[in-house]
This record gives sequence, C-alpha cells and structure tokens, in this order.
Amino acid sequence: MIDIHTHILPGIDDGARVLMEGVEIVRELAEQGVTEIIATPHYVNETIFMSPKKKNLELLERLRAKLIDEGIETKIYLGNEIYIDDKILDLIKAGKISTLADSRYLLVELPLDNEYQNYEDFLRELIENGYKVILAHPERYLIVQKNEEILKNLAEIGVLFQCNLGSLTGKYGKSAMKMVRKLAKEKMIFAFGSDAHHQGKNGYLGLAYKKLAKYYTKTELKEILVDNPGKILANF
Repeated sequence: MIDIHTHILPGIDDGARVLMEGVEIVRELAEQGVTEIIATPHYVNETIFMSPKKKNLELLERLRAKLIDEGIETKIYLGNEIYIDDKILDLIKAGKISTLADSRYLLVELPLDNEYQNYEDFLRELIENGYKVILAHPERYLIVQKNEEILKNLAEIGVLFQCNLGSLTGKYGKSAMKMVRKLAKEKMIFAFGSDAHHQGKNGYLGLAYKKLAKYYTKTELKEILVDNPGKILANF
C-alpha cells in the first residue's frame, strides 16, 4: 500500500511529537504492508499550523536519515493536508505549502463540523489552474453525512476522494463508518490513507484491509491502495 495521508513529521502539528515517534509510526505502517508514505502535515492558514515548506523539507530529511539508521526501507515524500482557504494558490506560488510528492495533486481538508459553504468554487478554481484536488476523509464531514449529494456534485467537477482506513473499523464513529462503506459500495473512492497521527494507534490496518475485501475485487483493491496513489508519485 501507498499511504497518501499521514502526520509523521515531528513537532509541527497534532501528529508525531518527536522524531522517534515519527519513526515508530512509519515502522508500524510498514509492518502492515505500507511501502511508501506521503507526510501531510496540516497547513491551516493564519493558525499555529503553518509550518513552512522549507522547514518541512528539513524535517523530512531528518526522518529519512533516521529511518535508514533504523533499517526501515519505507520511502517518504512531502505534502500537506491543506485546510480550505481562498489563498491556496497564492500559498503554493509563494512556496509555503506543498503539493503531494511535488506533483499536481493537492490534499484538501474541509471543516469537520461546519455547515456547507461555497467550497465548490474554491475547489473548482484549483482544478481550473491545473491541480488535481483530493478531498481528505470526506466520510468524516458532518455535512457529507447529512447529504451525500455534496460529494456527487464535487465529483462532477473533478474532485477525488481519499478515505481513512480507520473509518472502516469504526475509529471515527458509526456515521463515518456507514458513509465510508457506502462510498466503497458506490466505487467513489480514489485512494485510502491511514491519517496516522501517533505511535501505538495504527494496528487496525489489517482489519481494514479485510473489510475492504467485501466491496472490492483484488484488482480493484490494487487500484485504490497502490495504482491510484502511484499516479500521485508519478504525477500522472
């Protein structure tokens, strides 16, 4: 599996607190079949979660070096989980935020609990500027749980969907579990991610894989766990 959504860079968001915790998260994911990972620290404009790209690259290199020391062969790339904002294009041009693995793919997050606003226009603007927008964990948004048509409308303009493997096991509650299973049945999911934040809390991937097998053939599983994420790494 290629994991496109993780919080493994230390000390810059609500994920790994120190370098070794980031290493141990990678180790846990690797033991469950993850071969490549995109680190996606939160970027929430005008908040404490605004670690600049330059600093993130420095932390990425420290993590890569420590993984080598620990004998962990998992490949790590840089990205961001970008909170929806009308300044995203400006932030990319200014070199403050990262696309996924230096590709044209963006991982974008909406508010978890707020009512729907005019996000479609912001996302369309990104797409019209040549970016492929991936919406992070849509199954967790209250607005989506109330109205799935929102996702169908976003899909029509080209938005892709990344769901969390933990949602399949109930990690984020019954509503998220129900929604991710529905999206899986309807084949609306582009890729999955762990959304790993902390050491010792990532042992559910094996169970999630088994649950996925209820909705996908082996060929389809390879597509959403390896091939589609691979398109990001290849900038395809």
